[in-house]
Amino acid sequence: MSAAGLGGLIWCIIRVWSARRAGLSDEELRDAVRKVVPLNMGALMLSVLGLMMVILGIFLG
Repeated sequence: MSAAGLGGLIWCIIRVWSARRAGLSDEELRDAVRKVVPLNMGALMLSVLGLMMVILGIFLG
């Protein structure tokens, strides 16, 4: 679960980075970032939940 969240975060970084390197106009770049933000938040939440499960497993194990 944590690895899937980390993969999602890396994907979001690559997506925005490639949009910046494409030389888009300011409005097009904002649209690209606006589309990635919800996916970024979901990946961050998935990563945090996975890490919480790891910590809980260490404490209970």
